[in-house]
Amino acid sequence: MPGFLEDPIEKLPGLGSVRAGLLKKELRIERVGDLLEHYPYRYIDKTLVLPIREAIKKQDPVLIQGVLGPLVYQGVGRKKRLTALFRDETGSVELVWFQGHRMIEDLLHPGMRYHAFGKPSVFRNKATMVHPEMESVTETGRPNLHFEPMYSTTEALTKKGLDARGLRRLIKLVLDRLPGNHPAENLSAEILQKYRLSDRPQAVRQVHFPPDETTLRAARQRLKFEELFFIQLELLLLKRQRHATLAGFPFEEVGAHFNRFYREFLPFELTEAQKRVVREIRRDLGSGHQMNRLLQGDVGSGKTVVALLSMLIAMDNGFQACMLAPTEILAQQHFQSLQELVKGMGIRIGFLTGSIKGKTRKMTLEYLADGTLHLLVGTHALLEDQVRFKNLGLAIIDEQHRFGVAQRAALWKKSAPFPPHILVMTATPIPRTLALTIYGDLDISIIDELPPGRKPVHTELWYENKRMRLIGFMKEQIALGRQVYVVYPLIEESETLDLLDLQKGAESLQREFPMPQYQFSIVHGKMTADVKDFEMNRFLKRETQIMVATTVIEVGVNVPNASVMVIENAERFGLSQLHQLRGRVGRGADQSYCILMTSGRLSEEARLRLHTMCRTNDGFEIAEVDLRLRGPGDMEGTRQSGTQPLRIADLREDGPILQSARVCAAEILDKDEKLVLEEHMPLRNHLRWKRHSQGTWSRIS
Repeated sequence: MPGFLEDPIEKLPGLGSVRAGLLKKELRIERVGDLLEHYPYRYIDKTLVLPIREAIKKQDPVLIQGVLGPLVYQGVGRKKRLTALFRDETGSVELVWFQGHRMIEDLLHPGMRYHAFGKPSVFRNKATMVHPEMESVTETGRPNLHFEPMYSTTEALTKKGLDARGLRRLIKLVLDRLPGNHPAENLSAEILQKYRLSDRPQAVRQVHFPPDETTLRAARQRLKFEELFFIQLELLLLKRQRHATLAGFPFEEVGAHFNRFYREFLPFELTEAQKRVVREIRRDLGSGHQMNRLLQGDVGSGKTVVALLSMLIAMDNGFQACMLAPTEILAQQHFQSLQELVKGMGIRIGFLTGSIKGKTRKMTLEYLADGTLHLLVGTHALLEDQVRFKNLGLAIIDEQHRFGVAQRAALWKKSAPFPPHILVMTATPIPRTLALTIYGDLDISIIDELPPGRKPVHTELWYENKRMRLIGFMKEQIALGRQVYVVYPLIEESETLDLLDLQKGAESLQREFPMPQYQFSIVHGKMTADVKDFEMNRFLKRETQIMVATTVIEVGVNVPNASVMVIENAERFGLSQLHQLRGRVGRGADQSYCILMTSGRLSEEARLRLHTMCRTNDGFEIAEVDLRLRGPGDMEGTRQSGTQPLRIADLREDGPILQSARVCAAEILDKDEKLVLEEHMPLRNHLRWKRHSQGTWSRIS
């Protein structure tokens, strides 16, 4: 790679320190070579030149060719504009410029032939094109750019001349200075041949300045494969290195605690999926290497029992275990569930959150340090320096994406001489393409089966005209002894959003469900933890029939008697949230219902979300639809391991490329685990460059 690609971006001729600083701040373009990886997000097709008579009927930007007439000023003051008549054999259009008059006069020459690109409009029965892009006609009569690249930029950059056109000029400047065999190839000849990929120097040039659509497709395919391949190669390398070098506590015994619970205390028969996952975890724990496993399971699939069985294996080998939850409500839920499951076994479980103070906190810390406590459940408070285990062997992290990397790293300091085994749990099903990218360095277990006897939640979409029917249905369910959730997207009325807010909604419901016959719990995020817990406990004890809440109940509430979930303004929620909320019901033996209430004003995307919820209860199918609708989000923020956001690949549509890239990476490492063969030198060099420029936290879960 020529040295200037590694140069700081401010060394690029003509850029200047101010604009260079903005590129760093706004687009994270630090080096000259980073410009080449700022790929176009779309292209304007300029292959078709339309006759003016036909072009002026279009509503989209078009390309026309003609002769420029004299430049004429019209209007005065703020209405002053520069105009010129633009003609071809079929008709004419008036070109108009409201700004940059002097530059236009310097650049354009009446009587010459030009290509004009812009959006035609009709003003006072006259066809006009405002601020068209102008380019002189070449000898061939064709425009220089067939597919004009458009680059993402920002308002601050645009003000400094670095709009899409300004970025295009910079990128062309860099490419013009490069010799033909650069940027250097980073894939082996074997990979290029096997997957029929174009070489890198060619692909980089053609993705920025493609001569035709076929060439553009080939260039994008090559660069997408490259991006996904190196992500997978790095993840698989980390995974193999961890297995080879990172020792873990060997849990060789599956003994009295595990077996007694399994035979005498297990409240139900495990599903085949749960049994498979427990076997995978047992194998990891007994391997002598640190376990790093992701446990995926839909709402209600039985992850907590699997987590407990894993903790009992730790106890059977003389170790303590802990479970971290992101919120106090969810931690309390786990604590109560585990206590209920092991009641009568003599297992001591501690609970620790930021709100545990005084004597209770002091005793918990003492019992943890001397080994009196076997298991500890809590929030971020578990990561504080004063929290010391006697012998921590297993850490279970629920909803890992809510814990920062540095926070999780604190767990490593709490066990010696080896890091604890790690089991990460998530109740949000993740599409396979996303899981392989975000969690590709973890072993993945999936509970893809619900416990027998559980009835699917019946979901319906109701419009506002069914409000009285909803009230009647709620009264019917309450008369049967059931309980009801009603969830709102806002706490207080908003001036900008026309939504039923929680306070108004609660007042309206209380008119329909008068006291003392009906009792309410009201829960929202502005309440203190103890008030929230008090209200939730009233609902759990059946002292109230209706819980009015915001999404604070999305996780952490387990009320088997609740059979109805009403979600107001359901179109305002994402698919993942809707699925999580629906998972609060259907936990008992009775048929449960989810009613999605909405006004009639729905966008196409909102309609698809709501109909998907009515069509299926399968969290993995819902996650796939969510990925197609929303994209993968900020992968860097989710994965938190140093991987940059994808620059050209799109996980919504590039699943097959990702699968091929992972297979290819695995095959290479099977053949040459340390990448020492001469043919793999380009791979090794590129990985070294990536690690140097990005750093990595990836060993931490």
